[in-house]
Amino acid sequence: MMHLRGATHSPGANNIMPLILTIDRHSGTPVYRQIVDQIRFQATSGELAAHSELPSTRALAADHGVNPMTVSKAFAELVREGIVARRLGLPHVIIGSPKAKRDRQRRQELTQVLDPAVKAADQLGLAPEEASALFLKLCKRHQGPKGSRKRCS
Repeated sequence: MMHLRGATHSPGANNIMPLILTIDRHSGTPVYRQIVDQIRFQATSGELAAHSELPSTRALAADHGVNPMTVSKAFAELVREGIVARRLGLPHVIIGSPKAKRDRQRRQELTQVLDPAVKAADQLGLAPEEASALFLKLCKRHQGPKGSRKRCS
C-alpha cells in the first residue's frame, strides 16, 4: 500500500489543491477506482473545496506512480458523476453542489464506510443497539471542545 502526497503546482496556477491519495495495488480494487473514490470522498467531505483545481493528469500520474491513462479514466468518471468539471486547456475543478445534494452525498459516503462495520457487528453477534452505542461513543471521542470537529491523522 502506498500513501502518497501529490502537491503539484503548474506555473501560474495558485488554486491547485494538493491531493493525498492512498494507492493499494494489492487491494483488488482497480487503481482508477481508488482515485475516483478518494477524490469523491475528499470533495464530499469538504477537504477539497468547491472550485478547487486538481493537478493535471500527467502531474497526478507522475506524483503517484501510475499510468496517465489510469488518471484520465478516473477524471472521466468524476466528470460523469458530476464531482469534477473538465475545462479545455485548464485544470479540472471540483464542482460545488447545493447543500441538499452535498448532504445526500455525505450520507452515501458514510453508508459505504459503515456497511462493512454493520456486517462485522452482525457476525460478532452485537445487537443493533450495542453497535449504535459504540458508534456514538466513537463519535464523541473524535469531537473536540463544544462539538467542534477533530480530524484524524
